[in-house]
Amino acid sequence: MSKNKILQPNFKLSFFLPKYWLTWIGVLVMYAISWLPYKLQLALGKQLGRLLYKIGGKRKHVAQRNLALCFPDMPEEERQQVLKKNFENTGIALLETGMGWWWPDWRAKRKVKVVGLEHLEKAQQEGHGVLLLAMHYLSVEICCRGVGYTHPMVVFYRAHNNALMEYFQYRGRGRSNKYMLSKRDIKGLIGALHEGETCVYLPDQDYGKNRSLFVPFFSVPDAATTTGTLIFARQPNVQTHMVIPTRNDDGSGYTIEITPALKDFPTQDDVADVTRVNQELEQAISRKPEQYMWLHRRFKTRPDENSPPLY
Repeated sequence: MSKNKILQPNFKLSFFLPKYWLTWIGVLVMYAISWLPYKLQLALGKQLGRLLYKIGGKRKHVAQRNLALCFPDMPEEERQQVLKKNFENTGIALLETGMGWWWPDWRAKRKVKVVGLEHLEKAQQEGHGVLLLAMHYLSVEICCRGVGYTHPMVVFYRAHNNALMEYFQYRGRGRSNKYMLSKRDIKGLIGALHEGETCVYLPDQDYGKNRSLFVPFFSVPDAATTTGTLIFARQPNVQTHMVIPTRNDDGSGYTIEITPALKDFPTQDDVADVTRVNQELEQAISRKPEQYMWLHRRFKTRPDENSPPLY
């Protein structure tokens, strides 16, 4: 286990100071809602998302722009429908945070189905470490909780800026998984892979020019794409798989698919490898584009600093 593993944050008396009162209100509301019937929470989340859509703002512009950049051939009316559904799913995701953090075990297990678990079990039996490539699907909080019951994992993790939220977030995300590592703890994740752990890594966002290459992502020809994936995938005796979570349209819960190990990956060609990662992500996201987190400025970093921004 990594010596640099994030230490579990402890509860502090300072959390009762006035600067945390609004956070407490939000946490208590989320906790109370998490006990409502599941389908009622879906309905409430959808209405919350519709409200966010009407309010609009910067994030709506970012999502709208991302969809236009990624799907330029999609009719405008269809893109607007995807955008509206995306906001509905964003509202649901806010409530799914409470589900992931506070649902009792029996309730989380009942709603999450994992398909393809045999691929991870086979890799583990053969002594492989597993790099599990994920993406920022909106249902990530509850799905991370659900998959941990069948196959506990090690997760790269970004601590919350709010100390009280970090206290709840760390405990919520770690309830059914092994442990979490700081997103900067590269040695820690490598060590976990060498120990035969299954480690989750999300390569789908714009992390800046450092350790990135500019390769196609959907219809954007020069998206800044992290090469961090290759640091882990090229470790000896490591297999790379994809994990694809979706919220079922019938309101029955969630399906998480684990794919077989990627064939002929990685190679020694960085450009080909990160392009391959983006292609795998595209295929996964295209299944349910309305459930993907389009609110992130995925294309904020440009190859040429003098190029006009895309947002």
